[in-house]
Amino acid sequence: MMINSSPFSILKNSILIIFTLGVICIISFPLHAQNIIQWRGDNRDGIYNETGLMKKWTENGPKILWHFDELGKGYSSPIITPEKIFITGMINGKGNLFALDLNGKLLWKTEYGTEWDESYPGTRTTPTLYDNKLYINSSYGLAICFDAASGKILWSVDLMKAFKGTVPKWGIAESPLVFDDKVVFSAGGEDANIVALNKENGQTIWTSKGKGDKSAYCSPHLITHNGNKLLITMTADHILGIDPQKGDLIWSYEKKNKWSVHPNTPIYKDGLLYCVSGYGSGGVMLKLSDDGKSVSLVWKNETLDNQMGGVVLLEDKIYGSGHNNVEWHVLDWKTGNEKFKTKEIAKGTIIASDGMLYVYSDKGELGLLQPTEAGFNIVSRVKITLGAEQHWAHPVIKNGIFYVRHGNVLIAYSVK
Repeated sequence: MMINSSPFSILKNSILIIFTLGVICIISFPLHAQNIIQWRGDNRDGIYNETGLMKKWTENGPKILWHFDELGKGYSSPIITPEKIFITGMINGKGNLFALDLNGKLLWKTEYGTEWDESYPGTRTTPTLYDNKLYINSSYGLAICFDAASGKILWSVDLMKAFKGTVPKWGIAESPLVFDDKVVFSAGGEDANIVALNKENGQTIWTSKGKGDKSAYCSPHLITHNGNKLLITMTADHILGIDPQKGDLIWSYEKKNKWSVHPNTPIYKDGLLYCVSGYGSGGVMLKLSDDGKSVSLVWKNETLDNQMGGVVLLEDKIYGSGHNNVEWHVLDWKTGNEKFKTKEIAKGTIIASDGMLYVYSDKGELGLLQPTEAGFNIVSRVKITLGAEQHWAHPVIKNGIFYVRHGNVLIAYSVK
């Protein structure tokens, strides 16, 4: 066999290889660049897709790898990329976006304006990362886009001024929803209730009148129902279904409580939509019509009245803690019947990963729970001793590390 090894042949093959690699990079880059990292995981449902995690902790709890103690006041969660951690905090009344490396070292911080220094002071919003840009909504309604590499502010819009919105009693607490060319916010105006801005420059794409309610602290959700996209959120008195491309209100369902507080992102599965809030109002399960243009009530349960700690859905069971009904509850997804309840650990936030439940109680205790057919068993628990103020931030799991924010401190626990 003769091998052609002339200089021309070698050059030709080299060019072909370089061209092929270039095409692969061009095809792959947009997919990587548009990866979204956001509030409560990939699907905003509190489920973190990790494997190989501990099924039991030592008596002293999982090992603390590091802690960063200079966040200032706040209740927001971190988001974690392959290289960085982003989180917000308030120092001397001003909001800051922090970038840390994966060892907890500060890379940069950007001050972006006044934050909530009233009742329960501190930042609320968890950043959303999309296409190398970060988006937040301050507690006073300032929508901001940052460059994720440098922290530079690229654009900002005062939603309250631009759309005649009203800041709710405890400050805006939603985490922005980003998709396609849009970033969505609840402005809370009577005519411009929900708004979509261009994610590149902050210009208005559409406004939705909704039902004209005030903002109700809810981080919206984009679902796919029978192949159709639908934007779901809760405002002061209603659950809303909105066309994500045009902003048209498709349907609404009345949902009220004493203080118009609905911070929990709705959960969707197989045509069913669960929405829950506190102050005794509890949750409703709605069934979407096949075309998604209407909803009907399947069941209602007032026992599980989660205020702001979220719930998770595992194996057709809903897990969460009550507010007026302070126990932890397990409900059947299809019927709403209560399967289990306990006061063995204080109410709080909940996430799930690798078949286990992770809870962070408002008394400052971390719990590792094993779901069972009847309900769950508390396998391990440990008290948090770092940080200050309320234990309200939602934890995060990424690459075998359990991130917990307590006030001014972010703690990284090894749970791999």
